[in-house]
Amino acid sequence: MRIAWTTCMMNAGALAAFLSLGSGIAAARNAQTGQGNQNPPAQQQNPPAQQQNPPAQQQNDKDKQQPAPLSMDSQQPKSSPEEEAAYKGFTDAPSTDVNKKNQMAEDFLQKYPQSRYRPVMYQALVSGYFATQQVPKMLDYGDKELALNPNDAPVLAVMAQTIARTFNPKSPDAQQQLEKAEQYSKRAIEITPTLTKPVNLTDEAFANAKNDTLEMAHGGLGLVYIRKAKYSEAIPELEESIKDNNHPQPDPVNYYLLGLANDKTSHFDAAAAAFTKCATIQSSLQPTCKNGADEAKKAGATQLSAPK
Repeated sequence: MRIAWTTCMMNAGALAAFLSLGSGIAAARNAQTGQGNQNPPAQQQNPPAQQQNPPAQQQNDKDKQQPAPLSMDSQQPKSSPEEEAAYKGFTDAPSTDVNKKNQMAEDFLQKYPQSRYRPVMYQALVSGYFATQQVPKMLDYGDKELALNPNDAPVLAVMAQTIARTFNPKSPDAQQQLEKAEQYSKRAIEITPTLTKPVNLTDEAFANAKNDTLEMAHGGLGLVYIRKAKYSEAIPELEESIKDNNHPQPDPVNYYLLGLANDKTSHFDAAAAAFTKCATIQSSLQPTCKNGADEAKKAGATQLSAPK
């Protein structure tokens, strides 16, 4: 099953805005503290207090779950006036010219490869290359960002969804990529509800940001399960993804996938409903979804449907 990347980009604008917002918050905090941030505030957790002297295994498990420490740059040299000027030039540049912004971030990282502002640049490049549909570059900078900030929920979610949707079963590392998408999805789903709202973000914007993250994470996980032929497990993930989507123009891919998963499990009425919804959304999937709805209705009229 191959899904066109252009179809996957239905919510690219919303995602790009959210990732840009995250990098902007990180930039603001860097400017205020004069220190680099291992976790931008929009994606930062407030973990519960640790028990004193926990058992070794328990402590190891907790260490795996906690965000990377915020003191990554504590031993790095302070940035030079030239670096600060270059950083300011990047942040002041209009976001409307995505290609120019991408090039500025690339140039900054080449000139200052150990900069405290790396997370800001990595997030900006994930956003920029997602918006311009340059998937390999987006995935490369997503990996770099997650190496620094393993709990960056929006990046985890977009990486998971992108890997799942552009998956090539003939690739030599196909199985590893599928496992990676599954791990990223589950981690984003686990982390997102724990995020703390930044003071400079409205309640509505923060809620929308979390919904966008969960939509992509659940949708990515649902597709991973479909690719593994775990259709029953895919259904609740895809239903969650659709529930979390609050955009006027919803992503048709998840409706298509939900229809497919329901059809494979003989839930023909549910399949017809999902395909029908997909067919109402303008995209290249419309003919496929219309045909899927017709076939599911026929199957429901001639075959016994499985109980929900």
